[in-house]
Amino acid sequence: MTKKIGIIGGSGIYSLTDGMDLEKIAIKTPYGDSVNVSLFKRNNKDIVFLPRHKIGHKTPPHKINYRANIFALKELGVNQIIATNSVGSLKKDIPPGSLVLPDDFIDFTCRRDKTFYDDEVVHVDLTQPYCERLRNTIAKNGKLINSGVYVCTEGPRFETRAEIKMFQSLGVDIVGMTGLPEVVLAKEKGMCYSSIAIVTNYSTSLSKDKLTMEEVFEMMEAKKKEVIEIILKTIDDVPIDYECDCLS
Repeated sequence: MTKKIGIIGGSGIYSLTDGMDLEKIAIKTPYGDSVNVSLFKRNNKDIVFLPRHKIGHKTPPHKINYRANIFALKELGVNQIIATNSVGSLKKDIPPGSLVLPDDFIDFTCRRDKTFYDDEVVHVDLTQPYCERLRNTIAKNGKLINSGVYVCTEGPRFETRAEIKMFQSLGVDIVGMTGLPEVVLAKEKGMCYSSIAIVTNYSTSLSKDKLTMEEVFEMMEAKKKEVIEIILKTIDDVPIDYECDCLS
């Protein structure tokens, strides 16, 4: 099977191409859902685009079938994934509009199916949960912060002031609702994975105003073109055949 590059688009990133003929297919999975993806080529490389929230942003973070999504990408021959996530900042020196490449995470989700290994004992090493090779390639193609601790909460509500204070004490930089268990499932399937986290707002207590989804979508719209350009440049740079510890 031809090796492919997978793109998982989060809030505001529902397509990478305009006016291009795309092959749209649905992949059946053993996890209850079929997954709809778009296929296209760029510089002779096969690309698979998957909208995390489905077309029209229909699926909330806590209801996304993360196992089905990663399984479908693996079935199509994807061995490296570039994802996008909208996040809130827990630090004043990471203002809205910043782009962060997380290199570690803390998981505060509680109701999600988090592994492919429910029926056998497998312990996956997460010393480097995000692919350093892929992350460094992305970092060369734009103005990004090339490290950060991401905390994932269950959602769909925003976090309380007390929760943000706790996360700050744990050394967290950014907070979101969609990064986990996605990165872990990719690691279990032997896939390189890196996320571009788009800071759409300051988190609760840092923000002067109440948090709304409107400000999230407004910032995503403002940053969308820049993020897509970074992704496309990275696609041009990454090789299809390579060696990486993530693949084992």
